[in-house]
Amino acid sequence: AALHAFQKKLGSLTFLDPACGSGNFLTETYLSLRRLENKVISLLNNGNVAFDFDGVIQVHINQFYGIEINDFAVTVAKTALWIAESQMIAETEAIISQTIDFLPLTTNAFIVEGNALRMDWSTLKPKSDSAMNEEGLLLFSGFNTELDGSEHYYDYVMGNPPFVGKKEQSKTQKEELVSLFPKTVKGVGNLDYVTGWYAKAIELIRGKQTKCAFVSTNSITQGEQVPTLWKYLSEQGLTVDFAWRTFRWDSESTEKAHVHCVIVGFSCGGSTSLTDHSSLSEVEGNRKFIFDENGNKIPASRINGYLIDAADVFIENRAKPLCDVPKIVYGSMPIDDNHLILTKEEADAMIAENPVNAKFVKKYVGGDEILNGGERFCLWLTNASVKELRQSKLISARVQETKNFRSKSSRPQTLKLADTPWLFGEIRQPEKQMLAIPKVSSERRRYIPVAFVSPEIIVNGSALIVPDATLYEFGVLMSNVHNAWMRVVAGRLETRYQYSGNIVYNNFPWCNPTEEQKATIEKTAQSILDARANHTGDSLADLYDETFMPTDLRKAHRENDAAVMKAYGFKQGMSESEIVSELFKLYEMLVQKA
Repeated sequence: AALHAFQKKLGSLTFLDPACGSGNFLTETYLSLRRLENKVISLLNNGNVAFDFDGVIQVHINQFYGIEINDFAVTVAKTALWIAESQMIAETEAIISQTIDFLPLTTNAFIVEGNALRMDWSTLKPKSDSAMNEEGLLLFSGFNTELDGSEHYYDYVMGNPPFVGKKEQSKTQKEELVSLFPKTVKGVGNLDYVTGWYAKAIELIRGKQTKCAFVSTNSITQGEQVPTLWKYLSEQGLTVDFAWRTFRWDSESTEKAHVHCVIVGFSCGGSTSLTDHSSLSEVEGNRKFIFDENGNKIPASRINGYLIDAADVFIENRAKPLCDVPKIVYGSMPIDDNHLILTKEEADAMIAENPVNAKFVKKYVGGDEILNGGERFCLWLTNASVKELRQSKLISARVQETKNFRSKSSRPQTLKLADTPWLFGEIRQPEKQMLAIPKVSSERRRYIPVAFVSPEIIVNGSALIVPDATLYEFGVLMSNVHNAWMRVVAGRLETRYQYSGNIVYNNFPWCNPTEEQKATIEKTAQSILDARANHTGDSLADLYDETFMPTDLRKAHRENDAAVMKAYGFKQGMSESEIVSELFKLYEMLVQKA
């Protein structure tokens, strides 16, 4: 009886892939179900259990639905399912030692050509006037496009929707995406195109037991997209049931292109949180799991939009720091088409022309120079007199080129800057020592390398600066606590960390140390700088390679980590997920007080 019931269940399930392409997901699902069914048939047959050989197969391809915008792919998807059906019938025949009529074809998967973001997913079923032709093949005169009171219910929705970032979307794609969200949801224009399938799915499954899972661009779980997308989805009742964190998906094409993906499995009120039960065993069908970058399966009580086991916290853009700490700003921006920037050779030629020019030639660094060393220079003419500017042919020529570039711009702000072509377009250089943070850093580093920079060195916009930072701020920013926070809330460039002042720094919940704890952090911070100084021939990129980090530097970082953890009241040995979970709680408390 249990076997019969299980087979009946397999034959009743329905599956939708609303971005089905050539039908890979649907075909593999059909094959998996039929293999399960063949196991049932084998057990019934070998056990001499009576069953109806005429209806021996109950899993059919008409349980499968798909939407695909490419007409050729639609045909391929249907054909692939017919071929799979033929293969599985052959396996069933071998089990029961009987021939099963397969031709003429009497089954059909419901694959429809269309734009999934403009269609009603609940109506993908044949019209009532569908009929068999004289060969017994099911004909379709079309698909329902209007709700007729008999919505189709899907047990599972799955797919790999198109990956199009906000900058690559066409005007039409952008309009489609915006139309799927209420006008009250701000920032939809910054979402990846794949998020449209989440918006459509939540409409379809609200109040149902349907399970969904989409392969998606990893950026939808990072940075500014999280508060826009996941806050809205959470408000609609979405529950993340399982998640596979960022992994690289290599293409099988000759170009070997690869993308960085996540997989998110979700439902809408259909799952029960583990917190409602005393043990995992009580909720076998409702367990939540997170698969990490190495494929490890980690039980979770709740999975939020950052794909970590923590409460639903949404880190939104914040113009000023949440805590009483120094402000962070971008470095200075030349907006010059590179005319105010000099190589070492060009800088030497500038000084050779006239030694007076030396006071205008400054070292120029951004994120790359902070990490990897290398020398670049710039013309810093904030205090130059008109006479000094005109006396140098080399300076005059570069100022003129900058003016020409700015004058041709269609951007009003840049056009205005043509009036002062000897100055950087955006000047934020402090007159005192500053902390510089590279905007982009390798994901292979445990710590983003932050460095103190002299005010004589001009920092550009590929780095962020904290002008009033002290050893204490340096120590906290270099700690495992801050880097754990950064790893979760920061955006990514491919898989590299993309540090943001408005998301990462301004929302970071700082600790409230005692004077003794602060002094300890300052001491351990200085130890990090001292350890770096022991390796003057190595760049920060060299020193922060996890494989080759020098022993003295690693020791200094561990002592600094311990000091910062103690200031937060965190137990030594906490995992990064546990640290971030506690930071989210602290963040919520600080936001409520703000």
